Amino acid sequence: MVNPHMYYLNKVMSSLFLDTSVPGEERTNFKSIRSVTDFWKFMEGPLLEGLYWDSWYNNQQLYNLKNSSRIYYENILLGVPRVRQLKVRNNTCKVYSSFQSLMSECYGKYTSANEDLSNFGLQINTEWRYSTSNTNSPWHWGFLGVYRNGGYIFTLSKSKSETKNKFIDLRLNSWITRGTRVIFIDFSLYNANVNLFCIIRLVAEFPATGGILTSWQFYSVKLLRYVSYYDYFIASCEITFCIFLFVFTTQEVKKIKEFKSAYFKSIWNWLELLLLLLCFVAVSFNTYYNVQIFLLLGQLLKSTEKYSDFYFLACWHIYYNNMIAITIFFAWIKIFKFISFNKTMSQLSSTLSRCIKDIVGFAIMFFIIFFAYAQLGFLVFGSQVDDFSTFQNSIFAQFRIVLGDFNFAGIQQANPILGPIYFITFIFFVFFVLLNMFLAIINDTYSEVKADYSIGRRPDFELGKMIKQSYKNVLEKFRLKKEIQKAEQMKKWKERLEKKYYSMEIQDDYQPVTQEEFRELFLYAVELEKELHYINLKLNQVVRKVSAL
Repeated sequence: MVNPHMYYLNKVMSSLFLDTSVPGEERTNFKSIRSVTDFWKFMEGPLLEGLYWDSWYNNQQLYNLKNSSRIYYENILLGVPRVRQLKVRNNTCKVYSSFQSLMSECYGKYTSANEDLSNFGLQINTEWRYSTSNTNSPWHWGFLGVYRNGGYIFTLSKSKSETKNKFIDLRLNSWITRGTRVIFIDFSLYNANVNLFCIIRLVAEFPATGGILTSWQFYSVKLLRYVSYYDYFIASCEITFCIFLFVFTTQEVKKIKEFKSAYFKSIWNWLELLLLLLCFVAVSFNTYYNVQIFLLLGQLLKSTEKYSDFYFLACWHIYYNNMIAITIFFAWIKIFKFISFNKTMSQLSSTLSRCIKDIVGFAIMFFIIFFAYAQLGFLVFGSQVDDFSTFQNSIFAQFRIVLGDFNFAGIQQANPILGPIYFITFIFFVFFVLLNMFLAIINDTYSEVKADYSIGRRPDFELGKMIKQSYKNVLEKFRLKKEIQKAEQMKKWKERLEKKYYSMEIQDDYQPVTQEEFRELFLYAVELEKELHYINLKLNQVVRKVSAL
């Protein structure tokens, strides 16, 4: 599902649209946008130059390639780009009475309830009129909120001059207002060399506090999945996977019917059920994803004069990839079930299983102190230090402190008194005390497990037990076959000897023994001695077991 070409394609596209600066202003690019003026400079500069070049499409073919950059030559723009804005209504927040004479308008943060659905500005084109969404794309989760589809939308022209005039017209007529909360720039590219689609979304969020926060998404996905011979090999592997999934599901259903409630007492059985559930979800995602590609891809590729919404397919590709990643993670964890016959691995699993209760008790105490420090850091430094700007950021910042990555200067500057106190006490209690207690619990349990193993109290695990049992069964079969052969041979020897030396028909007591008969008598005596030795061993084992009781 992932190959290095995806990373390199994302890197090329991000350097083109994120790192390219405005001509004459080397520090102004999409990442550094902080005002509406910077935003329009980016739209009329780097974005315009990135999307358009000296030559455009003519019946899906490029002309004048000698004047084109290699980036443009290798990637084809699918359809036309789209720009979309979401706004909030006026009076979605309340102005304090003492300031109402100075400020009559109030635009709150974005929520679906606060969204402005009315037309504004010139009210002549789609960019001034609210449009509902006709796609199934998921809502966008940004820094400041979750933004739904629809909004004030316009698509760009295939002419660079027309698009530039469009941007200038929107800027002069104040398309971005005080109620603007987010602007999306969506477009898609295709690279035939590696058979990858790159779906790009540039996002500019306008918080109620002012300023602009930028973010971006670059999804390189393989929508045309079965093209080469290797792709068909992958398809055969997927079919084989489905067959194995059916077989394993049947086996687990039989086990549940056989063992009933006892089946659910093993953690490995729960892991098996979880893996089967994840596999079924992954197969469902894959089926739905391929059906949507079959239904939508052809239509999207034909609509060259309109915006082609590949974002929906890209999101489902990411969902499917994430599900596969989680499934494979638990499949790797399941390997512990099969390597328990190894002494080191069995000691590790025994240590973790034996100290789990102590770890849970310790974890409760650890997180009480950890969250207390996280709340302290958020309240003291939250308004000034980015690492503590939210409670979640405070938690991650403290994990980074434990790992040695911290910004002590920022903490000290935010609060010269509480900053050093917070840092020193956190390092002392969490790093020097609690973490060492955690290591002591594991070390003490490991010592106990190692001592038990040294005196032979090693637990039996499934794979080791299975291998041992199979080995014993094979030995018993061979031993039984050998014993039967020996018994038959000894029976023949006995019958021959009795017939020769103990026959009632023979009157003479003296019977000469031939060399062959002497050899048979000797072998018979040896076999009797072996049987006697085997019986003595079994008798000694029984005596030792009785003595142990």
